Amino acid sequence: MNISDTGFAAIDFESAGSAPGRTDEPVQIAVVHMDGDDICAVLDSYVRPQIPVIWAAKKVHGISDEMVADAPRLLDLWPAIKASMEGRWIVAHGASTEKRFLRVFPFHSFGPWVDTLVLTRAVYPGLASHGLGDIIRSLALEKEEEISGGGFRWHDAGSDAAASLVLLRHLVRVCHLGGSNPDVLLRPDLTSYFSARREKFPKG
Repeated sequence: MNISDTGFAAIDFESAGSAPGRTDEPVQIAVVHMDGDDICAVLDSYVRPQIPVIWAAKKVHGISDEMVADAPRLLDLWPAIKASMEGRWIVAHGASTEKRFLRVFPFHSFGPWVDTLVLTRAVYPGLASHGLGDIIRSLALEKEEEISGGGFRWHDAGSDAAASLVLLRHLVRVCHLGGSNPDVLLRPDLTSYFSARREKFPKG
């Protein structure tokens, strides 16, 4: 199997926001597929948390308590999540949040996980920022149809998941990895990234 033949599923969550003394919960989930060069949304839903959305989180993603009042609980979405992710390589940009929220399903076997944050640090170690939006702008990927088309909005779970796949597609193209075993995505060489960090932030 090579990368061009691998089915990918990008997942993204938006959250109610963290605060001292409380556990964060998702308020939106989206899963987007990539097969070859084709990117297609398959799941996009608000999620009803057991905690209120804090002001800082609402300011980022625009999701209010009223918008999620009648949404399903995350556990209710398990059949759809399982169907959309099972048998695919999972993609996220900075995967820790997504992995953390999926712990509510302790026996899931999703993976392998491809982190586009780690990959971009390996391929473009000198970027000023490796935030997803900053990368997309720095690499002029805003013109890609999945981003330039109507309805795209940063900090929307579906849009961010699609953007992570646009980025992965770009990285595969510029590194000529389409015919490679997908395992190469799991062990990028970060030597240049850490060298650039040392140059930017020297000790002392």
